[in-house]
Amino acid sequence: MGKGIEPGRPSAYLRTMKFETPLIPGKLIKRYKRFLTDVELEDGSVVTAHCANSGSMLSVNEPGAPVWLSPANNPKRKLQYTWELIQIGDAPNAAMVGINTQHPNRIVFDAIAAGQIAELTGYETQKREVKYGKNSRIDVLLSGGGKPDCYVEVKNTTMRRDLSGGAPAEFPDAVTARGAKHLDELADMVDQGHRAVMFYLIQRDDADSFTVAGDIDPTYAERLHSAMKRGVEVMAYHCRVTPEEVEIAGPAEIRV
Repeated sequence: MGKGIEPGRPSAYLRTMKFETPLIPGKLIKRYKRFLTDVELEDGSVVTAHCANSGSMLSVNEPGAPVWLSPANNPKRKLQYTWELIQIGDAPNAAMVGINTQHPNRIVFDAIAAGQIAELTGYETQKREVKYGKNSRIDVLLSGGGKPDCYVEVKNTTMRRDLSGGAPAEFPDAVTARGAKHLDELADMVDQGHRAVMFYLIQRDDADSFTVAGDIDPTYAERLHSAMKRGVEVMAYHCRVTPEEVEIAGPAEIRV
């Protein structure tokens, strides 16, 4: 993870997260109880994999779709697989989507450390999971360099209900009181003289723009607009996703 651009890799792509072991292909049977997923492997066997995504997964949970699993390193783990990717649609217009919400924080953290997020350069130190606000933890805290501290909250973005050309990825895919709370706390940091950023990582390769899904969670949309008025910055980057790696491809257009 976080090994950066390899020699000869197109400069259009930024930070890379490589899967540590080859992913195992299969077909999605169903996702249930939020964290469980049944998958049929290529040999016809059925396994239950961990789903590291607590959202509704709207638009990325179609039964029968190709999926990829990572095997567990710990043989004692109850679930020996983790669901990583899903393919949406058919070739030549198929899209790959990374559904594992445990990856975006590390991908963004490594990209910032490598100086590949232009808007977040010039800081001397960066830390992950720092306590702040009202019993919360910020995903990335940047400090030093003669700048105000910068609080960066990262959200994995996978939903894209409109698959027509140019349609944006959307967040959230379900009502999120926790997400609204984070927006308020980011705005509080701005009020205290700090910098605050809401960073949406679009972990799919068919969307280079972002919007807020106000029809799904009107309160979140209202809090986002309120936070922006109070000085919270909104950033979105889109990715290239393959069964070998996830790469940040570049900034996405913001439509909020």
